[in-house]
Amino acid sequence: QVQLVESGGGLVQPGGSLRLSCGASGSIFRIGAMGWFRQAPGKEREWVAGIASGGSRSYADSVKGRFAISRDNAKNTVYLQMNNLRPEDTAVYYCKMSSEGIDYWGKGTLVTVSS
Repeated sequence: QVQLVESGGGLVQPGGSLRLSCGASGSIFRIGAMGWFRQAPGKEREWVAGIASGGSRSYADSVKGRFAISRDNAKNTVYLQMNNLRPEDTAVYYCKMSSEGIDYWGKGTLVTVSS
């Protein structure tokens, strides 16, 4: 059984930084795309950033220049470095990994940006 577990969320002041991690365990092989999504209170889940198996990255306009996604294939782990955080970044952040036609999701980690 495949499990994705996020970590690194928490409370941070505006302008601060956090680094999220998401590791996969279980029988998961040849992971393709990895990505991060978020869901703010009362809103739909939205895509934040993605990284392909070859390393190409893409970002939502709202986080471009502030967030950076990376991956460690040996550890089946994806990261999200979040800098210059804003109150509107407050959300539950979810990671997603795709493998052999199946999408796997983590259960989320809460990020709260507030003074």
